This record gives sequence, C-alpha cells and structure tokens, in this order.
Amino acid sequence: MRHGVPSERTKWTIHGERVVDENRHIKLSIASVELPNGLAFDQYVVRIPRCVMTAVLDEEGERILLIWRHRFIVDQWGWEVPGGYADPGEDPAEAAAREVVEETGWRPRSMEFLLSYQPMIGSANAPQDLYVARGADLVGEPHVDEAEVVRWVPLAEAQELIRAGKILGAATVMAVLHALAARAGALPHGS
Repeated sequence: MRHGVPSERTKWTIHGERVVDENRHIKLSIASVELPNGLAFDQYVVRIPRCVMTAVLDEEGERILLIWRHRFIVDQWGWEVPGGYADPGEDPAEAAAREVVEETGWRPRSMEFLLSYQPMIGSANAPQDLYVARGADLVGEPHVDEAEVVRWVPLAEAQELIRAGKILGAATVMAVLHALAARAGALPHGS
C-alpha cells in the first residue's frame, strides 16, 4: 500500500466465466482465474439474488421472533429469523416485511436496515441484508411450508441456542448478538 491506496498486486485475473446452470434463485458458473504468481485454475462461482432477513424484537427488546424449520441441505432442524429472496425490483425493506408475515403470521410495526453482508465471499456473490423490527402484530398463520413452530424466544435463551448448535444461520446469529448488544447498551442509540 502506497500513500494509503492499495496497489492491487494481489488481484486475481479472470480470463472468462461460463454458466453451468441457473434458475431464478441461483447461477452456478466456472471461472478461469489466474493468481498474481501465475498459477491458473478453474473455480466454481455461485451467484444468488439478494436475500433479506429480519430480527423481529418485542417492544421491550427482550424477545426475538424465531421459526423452527428443517434445512435439507444440512439435514438439520434449527431456529432462524424469518427471511427470503427479494423479488426483482422489490424494495428490500418491503421484501423483508413480506417474508416476516409469510413465515410467521406476524406483521412488523417498524423496519430498520441494520447491515449487508456476504456469507461466503470466497466462493459466492450472495448479498444478504439484515433488518431489525421492533414490535409486531399477529395477522394470520405462517405459510404451511415455512415454519414448523413460530415462537418469541427470550434473548438469553437464544444465546444458549447458538451455543447448543440450534441456531446455525449467520443472519440469525448476527441478529441475536446485535439484539443482546443493543439491550446491554453496547451500541449507539438507534442501532
């Protein structure tokens, strides 16, 4: 780094990329890349549309709304915050609120953007947005294929669920840790 500007000496060269398969939720391709040292190889690349997740907290900020669901890819049951894909052209905050209603039957009273992250940045372009909602109103039942159980979980219990391996998803881990930090006053007001 010279004068605070990266030199880009470690930037990989992409010689091409070909699509192997794609649908509306994923694109799988193979990229021909070359490292700065001259080593060339092919690497699989996954591209996934924007996903939105929401940490729905009760009015007091003491409980978080979680769903119990099975994930066939890892063949495990676990607790998660509600979330899913934003439709093309859909406002991400509206998509996040829609997903909460579909997956839990609860409508958030507020939506606040928290952060964006890439969960597998070395192999995938999979943008994820995390929102925080405070308060929610029960407006119906969750869609039948979304959740086995919907439950308001005390934050201390949610923290223990992470340690016990009952919360595995990155968005849910971040949501719980953010809510715990906010409750402890470790975050600036409004976070």
